[in-house]
Amino acid sequence: MLLGMDELMRGRVYGADHDDPDPGPRPGHVYAELVAGPLDGLLLDVTGWTPEHLREGAALATEIGRFGAGGKALYGPRADDPKRWDWAGDLPGPGTVRG
Repeated sequence: MLLGMDELMRGRVYGADHDDPDPGPRPGHVYAELVAGPLDGLLLDVTGWTPEHLREGAALATEIGRFGAGGKALYGPRADDPKRWDWAGDLPGPGTVRG
C-alpha cells in the first residue's frame, strides 16, 4: 500500500532527513505538534527551549509553503494547549518572490 503525503508526514519530526528509517520522536525529547498549514502533523523538537521562546513560536523553513523554497511557515502555541502549535501563515524568505 502506498502512503499519501499526509500519512508520510504524520509522526515525523520537523527537520528529520527524508531517508531516515526512523524519523519519529526520540526518547527524552519534548515536542510540539504542528497543526494546519504546510507542516501539519509534523512534530517540532522544542527540547531545551526557554519559556519565552516557547511563547513566541517559530518561523520554520519549508519548501512546501506559499512561497516555495526559502519560505517560512509561522507556528505558535495554542493558549489552551501549548503542546499544539497552530499555523499563522507563511513568510517569504530572502530572495523569494512574493505571490
